[in-house]
Amino acid sequence: MTNAVRLIDEASILPVEERIFVVDSLLRTLNPIDDEIGAEWVAVAKRRREELRSGRVRGISAEDVFEEARRLVEK
Repeated sequence: MTNAVRLIDEASILPVEERIFVVDSLLRTLNPIDDEIGAEWVAVAKRRREELRSGRVRGISAEDVFEEARRLVEK
């Protein structure tokens, strides 16, 4: 058994939160986050969250988003 297969076997029995941490950590090694860009995305996310919480904008349900996407694809 290769090291990678052994590692996957061991990781697969971890609790979900720990598996998420492992996957996220591995993905970050493939696509490192630029700190400046990451900070910009955090600012955007916080602004959007505040817009939703304050009622300035109305959210769209995932069901509606997928329905619209299907409609556009079927054109």
